[in-house]
Amino acid sequence: MDRTTELIADDPVIQIKDLVKEYKSSDGTIVRAVDHISMSVAAGEIVGLLGANGAGKTTTLRIIATLLKPTSGRTQVCGHDSITDPVGVRQSLGYVSATTGVPDRLTARELLTSFGRLHGLDEDAIKERLEWLIQTLSLSDYIDRPAGRLSSGQRQRISLGRALVHNPPALVLDEPTNALDVVGSRDLLDTLDHLRERGHAILLSTHRLHEIEHRCDRFVIINTGHIVAMGTHDTLVSDSGDLESAFFRAIDREASA
Repeated sequence: MDRTTELIADDPVIQIKDLVKEYKSSDGTIVRAVDHISMSVAAGEIVGLLGANGAGKTTTLRIIATLLKPTSGRTQVCGHDSITDPVGVRQSLGYVSATTGVPDRLTARELLTSFGRLHGLDEDAIKERLEWLIQTLSLSDYIDRPAGRLSSGQRQRISLGRALVHNPPALVLDEPTNALDVVGSRDLLDTLDHLRERGHAILLSTHRLHEIEHRCDRFVIINTGHIVAMGTHDTLVSDSGDLESAFFRAIDREASA
């Protein structure tokens, strides 16, 4: 696929069609957190989902990960529907939340081994995956240290390892660099580049536009639950100069419409 021109993947790994999610507020009014969103992510592609707090990013990602049910519309991962085949989705997806916890008392090895077993891997497969994760995520220095003694960046690496232990073709990451310093953020994004090269489809949300400006193949900007702009970096910044300016331009244009 030519990632410089495609806006919707021809053969998507992650697909979202006309997604709507509504909540009832305390006063009984209906609030639409996600408003008819359609997008996709192909193998070997990183797509950045951008938006302010409350724009609908986390809700969208949680629906893809089968943690929330949509009001209408559909999401699929590798052809598995989040409503009719949630187990198939979870087998095909690695999900990392901004609030994903790593138990303090467990070591990375213990946690990753446990999740490998939960995904049905045999002991030989778990050992092979652990060796790959230790090397890919640079876990060797603390693989057998309790997580409670690790930094936030080290814990985030373990959280990513947990999402990758079953080698899913798709990854959904909600603010993955939030708890990381500059070095930790760069290392994690370098890892995502490596995973893209291996053919993984990656959808991530972030507020740190400067970190991902030249990392993503495409961007989707959402505001008040619906898409206000989408496209490659060059397409979005053609009239703005940089991604941050393009982001605010799209938001302001939508607000004045």
